[in-house]
Amino acid sequence: MEELLATLARLSSLLIEAAAVIVVAFASLGAFVRLVWMTATRGIGHGQRKAIWQEYGMWLLLGLEFELAADIIRSVVSPTWKDLGELGAIAVIRTFLNYFLEKDLETASRTDGVSVA
Repeated sequence: MEELLATLARLSSLLIEAAAVIVVAFASLGAFVRLVWMTATRGIGHGQRKAIWQEYGMWLLLGLEFELAADIIRSVVSPTWKDLGELGAIAVIRTFLNYFLEKDLETASRTDGVSVA
């Protein structure tokens, strides 16, 4: 039964990590294509760049959440304190990244009406 749980946890974490990679890859590609398209067709203003950045940031947040979920699931099968310590460090780093990215997005959305040159 323990081996089944370990296998299930490994498979689940792998699938969730794959979802995170897909989310971040498509978001990156989408943001890049939108920037190139706007620049090539009519020039790009600060408001348009900001909208692209905000949408991209939201997708990155989602990708970070998926990665953190995969790490938590993987901790079910972590056999040593070293593995748990590494997981803790990774979780703290990802949580801080998530927090500050979310704060940046909140700040940006509050200043939508303000044009910064």
